[in-house]
Amino acid sequence: MSTPRDEALLPSTPPIGRPPDVLHVEPDYLRAEKGVVSWLLTKDHKRIALMFLVATTLALIAGGAFALLLRLELLTPRRTLMDATTYNRLFTMHGIVLVFMFMIPAIPAIFGNFVLPIMLGAKDLAFPRINLASFYVYVVGSAVTVWGLIESAVDTGWTFYVPYSSTSTTAVVPVGIGVFLLGMSSIMTGLNFIVTTHTLRAQGMDWHRMPLFVWAIYATSVIQILATPVLGLALLLVALDHGLKMGIFDPTLGGDPVLFQHLFWLYSHPAVYIMILPAMGVISETVCTFSHKVPAGYRAIAYSSLGIAFVGLLGWGHHMFVAGMSEFSAGAFSILSMFIAIFSAIKVLTWVATLYRGSITFNTPLLYFFWFLFLFVFGGMTGVAVATSSLDVHWHDTYFVVAHFHFIMVGGTLTSYLAALHYWFPKMFGRLYSERVGLFASALVFMGFFLTFTPQFLLGNAGMPRRYYSYPDRFQWLNVLSTGGAFLLALGLLLTLVYLLVALKWGTKAGPNPWGSRSFEWLTPSPPPKHNFVETPVVARGPYDYFLTEDEAHARAKAR
Repeated sequence: MSTPRDEALLPSTPPIGRPPDVLHVEPDYLRAEKGVVSWLLTKDHKRIALMFLVATTLALIAGGAFALLLRLELLTPRRTLMDATTYNRLFTMHGIVLVFMFMIPAIPAIFGNFVLPIMLGAKDLAFPRINLASFYVYVVGSAVTVWGLIESAVDTGWTFYVPYSSTSTTAVVPVGIGVFLLGMSSIMTGLNFIVTTHTLRAQGMDWHRMPLFVWAIYATSVIQILATPVLGLALLLVALDHGLKMGIFDPTLGGDPVLFQHLFWLYSHPAVYIMILPAMGVISETVCTFSHKVPAGYRAIAYSSLGIAFVGLLGWGHHMFVAGMSEFSAGAFSILSMFIAIFSAIKVLTWVATLYRGSITFNTPLLYFFWFLFLFVFGGMTGVAVATSSLDVHWHDTYFVVAHFHFIMVGGTLTSYLAALHYWFPKMFGRLYSERVGLFASALVFMGFFLTFTPQFLLGNAGMPRRYYSYPDRFQWLNVLSTGGAFLLALGLLLTLVYLLVALKWGTKAGPNPWGSRSFEWLTPSPPPKHNFVETPVVARGPYDYFLTEDEAHARAKAR
């Protein structure tokens, strides 16, 4: 008598619509070709995803090391390790490396690359050569950026604010070019995802049969293509201003520094959602798998991703409430920014409703889901407060903004990144890690993060400015707490790196579907074969209806 798993591997026959059995047909993608050259010249989306994994992990380690040095300096009210100039250079390196080299590309470039074609029933992305090129553009952009940061010790901050960045004696131009190249890599990746989603979906997979992760990556790709060129333009203008003294932004030459703020935040505010929308896609997949339920509101989650992408392009001005804008403009940008909270609340409520009365299995990815939920909701509420112009004037350029940004961007992106890494690790490598160690490391990561940034809300509300390397004595105890939390967070991340590396060699074999997931990508072996599927599968079920019996599938379809 066949089981649902057996049925899932039979050739597709309506109305079940299963992908064909690919077990033992061809070697998995890790062993299909051997040699370093086969990796460096690969056009396999899965191998490219692993190369992005290595590159972005190095960026995370470097940016995290810079953060620890910053926190060590802030351990005492006056000089601890470095002078003010070195401190400025260090927080510039920390911000640029983590924002542009880790948080923006990490989830789309790694997990979007790896699972999106499989989720769509495709054998690869639409443009495999462009996909490989995007990786090398990322590597070149990262190398140029790091060279500029180290060689000339740029100290402008990750925002490159003028007029300082256009008059600084440091080599702003190479760093700007490096970030420009990183943006080009993002555009190439986003273009590939959009075309793949439109043209390579398996037969029978309409828009409402796509997994929610695909919806999130699609919305992210739209932002990447529309907003990233604006940042590229702004950085090129800064380079011209810096190198040729053209006076575009320098007020002493007739330029307008506020114009740069508009151009920069026209990209950098949507960039917030380039980081958080893929995170939301990961969370949607995780909560469905570990509650063993379909999402409580599939269309609500899918369309809210598009809503966040659209409104996110319009709310850049709430970063500029103290730049001299009119009361009407400030009010309009406040309202537009608060609209994001509505779409975000839809997602949060739907995730919680999905858990309700589910058959929950408590694994490491689900624990990261809970950490994400807490940090995202907490940080989101402070975001609504910061979007209120009267409050923002008080908190502007204080540690309150630093804490808010890190709760949403770093907390949300990092916890969802770790959720994705643990969730798809068995699929990517065919091995299981230690759940006990995973849960322990996850708790360390959360406690470390909470202790690092919660005191910064209090510091900012008390008036401590950001980017200062010295402060009044009364703020020291909060800074000591924050520094201790940073090292606890680093310990949790280091432990995570160690046990995942151990699992690569000695982990238990995972099997095709170790989580008991009902979603499409788990129909392939772990790790997947080189071409994902022997033949293009036919889809006749919803995105979370796989591994159900035929009677259950018909009942689910009838309920819809």
